[in-house]
Amino acid sequence: MPTRDDRSAAQNARQAILDSLNRFWKPADLDTAPSTAQHLLAELVNQGELRHLRRGLYWRGLKTPLGMAPPQPDVLAAELAGVPGIGPAGLSAANALQLSTQIPRRGEYAIPARPPADYELVRFANRSARRGRADAALTPIEVATLEVLDRWDQVIEASPDAAMTRLTELIDAGRLDAERLAEASDTEPASGRARLRHLLQRTGRTELAERVRRADRRTEVRALAGLTST
Repeated sequence: MPTRDDRSAAQNARQAILDSLNRFWKPADLDTAPSTAQHLLAELVNQGELRHLRRGLYWRGLKTPLGMAPPQPDVLAAELAGVPGIGPAGLSAANALQLSTQIPRRGEYAIPARPPADYELVRFANRSARRGRADAALTPIEVATLEVLDRWDQVIEASPDAAMTRLTELIDAGRLDAERLAEASDTEPASGRARLRHLLQRTGRTELAERVRRADRRTEVRALAGLTST
């Protein structure tokens, strides 16, 4: 039978959830017995005060006439992944860098680890071999840059030179950290490394470019097709 302390803890937990906005909740976040936490979370979902995302994960967002608004895809992806070095992939990456106007139906995110199951709002790309991204603590936009440099021909709408100009602007503006990109590069595919070397040389960062492992000549020529020599 619940004690007065149990009821007080449940009431406090309920109020904490109701007072929150734009945050995730898990049973372990509540200072109550596990069974009480599960019951409370389920009750709040039924009342429209929480959105159930997947087992053990809930979201408290803005309430709308259509129900609880979901989290933004990038916020959800980071929560589900639970590792550093995550960022947009594919068309999501090109769109984040303003290199494509196409917006995929579901956001795509690259994870430098075994990815979780996809969710209705997001899908994940397995980049478990690219651990340099986590080791260098890349930001999402830096991950997007490496993704675009790798899948260049498949995702950009601009010409190769125009795309390089855009990335150069982002580095010069301080939105991309050239040193972190170079640090993360060793676990990137050869074509992506070749384009990263070109980008760093283009921005005048020759020493950083030399830290990026060079691709074989054939791969380099193919990767740099359409780009003006630096």
